[in-house]
Amino acid sequence: MAELNGTPVTSEALQALALLNYGHFTSMRVQDQRTRGFSHHLDRLSNDCRLLFDVSLDRERVREFVRHAVRGKQGAFVVRVTVFDPDLDLGHPVSSAEPSVLVTTRPAMPLPPSPIRVRTVGHRRDLPEVKHVGLMGSLWHRRQVQMRGYDDALFVDDASFISEGATWNIGFFDGERVVWPNAEMLPGITMRLLDQVHDNTTTAPVNIRDVPAMQAAFATNTTTGVRAISAVDGMNLADDHPVFETLRKEYEEIPPERL
Repeated sequence: MAELNGTPVTSEALQALALLNYGHFTSMRVQDQRTRGFSHHLDRLSNDCRLLFDVSLDRERVREFVRHAVRGKQGAFVVRVTVFDPDLDLGHPVSSAEPSVLVTTRPAMPLPPSPIRVRTVGHRRDLPEVKHVGLMGSLWHRRQVQMRGYDDALFVDDASFISEGATWNIGFFDGERVVWPNAEMLPGITMRLLDQVHDNTTTAPVNIRDVPAMQAAFATNTTTGVRAISAVDGMNLADDHPVFETLRKEYEEIPPERL
């Protein structure tokens, strides 16, 4: 399913998105027409639209497009809302922008997701604070580590300080607190919500040398929730630590918002 500004999308309308790769998006897991943190997703879209296109995005218009695209659809599925300008000029992208809203859906994976093994790679996404459509670097590194037997890539800087995963945030449990890396990264919606409801969290620099001292590590995003990380660069971590059950329970107790 794909709708552009509330109507079925054509291949011609998607050419700018495919060829220029300039835009931003948000993805959310929807269950029976509800999702956690929907207002945060709208905030993200509004803020990123201002940054990339220098125009305001009508939040209620976006909400209506999402509702129209998924009307009558029950069960669990993933909604992606992508904002891009079909008339963007490659040679003159500063021209007046009129962003359009593309809403697509895909099946949602079963929960809870299986643990993953990750490998660190030196990488920093362009505009790390924006959830933009430029996924080349992230997917390149994901592909490279999967070719080496890992499940996903974990980004570090030149000094081996950890920032984020290819399409997810990472958190650690040091035995007392949940520790979010203090680094340039995308502030994920699931990470924000967990930070609000979990009693003991902190933000601090986390180096790859700190990983062996951690009791557990986990990935978060809105499509998978809390996902255990069982190994980082071959350093094994508990994939059945009680903190995972605690975080999942706290997350599930957050009231979902109606679309």
